[in-house]
This record gives sequence, C-alpha cells and structure tokens, in this order.
Amino acid sequence: MAGHSKWAKVKHFKGALDAKRGKIFSKLAREVTIAAKQGGGDADMNPRLRMVLLKCRAANMPKDNIDRAIKRATGGDAANYEELTYEIFGPHGVAILLEVTTDNRNRTSAEIRSIVTKNGGSIATQGAGSRLFHRQGQMIISREAAHEDQLMELALEAGAEDFKAEPQGCEIVTDPAQFEAVHKQIEAKGIRCEVAEVTELPITTVPLPDAEAVASVNRLIETLEEHDDVKEVYSNAEFPE
Repeated sequence: MAGHSKWAKVKHFKGALDAKRGKIFSKLAREVTIAAKQGGGDADMNPRLRMVLLKCRAANMPKDNIDRAIKRATGGDAANYEELTYEIFGPHGVAILLEVTTDNRNRTSAEIRSIVTKNGGSIATQGAGSRLFHRQGQMIISREAAHEDQLMELALEAGAEDFKAEPQGCEIVTDPAQFEAVHKQIEAKGIRCEVAEVTELPITTVPLPDAEAVASVNRLIETLEEHDDVKEVYSNAEFPE
C-alpha cells in the first residue's frame, strides 16, 4: 500500500470509480465557480481559473460541467464561499495542510475537528504546520510521454528549479511565479502533464515505519478528502513504495 504519494494522486484521478469521480467533478466545479466569480469567466484573463482548468483536464472533467460552473459564477447564482486552511498534526507526527471552501465556517470547522480527533490527530496552532511546506509549481509526466534527458534539458532551460526522475515518471518543480511559463514550454513540445499545479510540497518528510502507520495516516487523509468542503489535502508523510 503505497499511500498518498504524488504517483498515487495520478492514479486517484485516472482510476476513480464513477461515484468517486462524481465527487471529484463536484469539488472541481466549485473551484471553477469560485475562480470565475473572483476573476471572470475568461481563462486568458484569469490566472486562477487557468490553474483550476488544468486540474479539470487532468481529471478528464467534461467541458459541459466546466461551462455550467463558469455560467453559474458569471450569472450571479453562485453561493458565497469562504476559503480556509487548517494545519493538522496526524498520527506519527505527520503534518497536514487542509484547504477548504465553505459557505458555513462553523459547520465545517466542527466537522473537520471531529474527523481529525477521531482519527488520532489534532488541530495545530497557526504556523506550526505550514512552516513545514513550501509553495511550488509541480508537473508530473509519465515515462511514456517524453524522453528523460530531453525533458530535463527542456525544463531547466525553461526556468524550472528542479527535475527528478523516478521509475514511474518525471517531476518538474518550479517557483510559483514561473509555473505557467515552464508549463507552456513543456506542452508546446506536445508533452502532456499528468498533473500540473501550484501546490504545497513538504520541506522534509516523515517516514512511516510500518503498515499500521501507513493505514492510520491514510485513514485520516482519505476521510478528510471525502468531506464535501475539502479542496486539497497536503501531507509530509513518506509512504513506503
């Protein structure tokens, strides 16, 4: 059980069952609506919307769903959502950053706190968890999509900060401000990214020692991911391959 590695995230999008895919689409539609409401429905003029649309594409979200979400925002029918971040310490000292969007802060806060407590975690003080992460651009590319050496040369020339080759594929890391420029140059060569986003990457990771530890951390992460208001779950857990 490899857990919630970056490669597991790719499989999560691609292999989701219909019921889970519906929930993924629902959450992405909310993100599209919020982005369009804040910056308008034209992705060329709205950087945040462009980012969300990359996530929609990675999840193979139908265009009709996206168009409806944008129309809802620009037509003034969208609810007013608040964006919150929770810093959590889970089992075995794993740090978790949780991004949520909610139209009822009190309800969401109570529900998140209950999930965390029941699964062996605790809500951390502000800054205790976030200091363990670094906001960066990340692109994940399968082995079949590009030749490793050519991809590394292309990425570094485009302005990437780091390039990592692993058995499953390649990871490109950028400064958030350079993410779009690097991504455009990668895709201009016909190379499709499995995941392309600005995300929170751990500065250091916490190795999980055994199957029991993996199961307890996975249980908390998966329960949080299932919550309707949760947008993203980031952790510094290091899962065994």
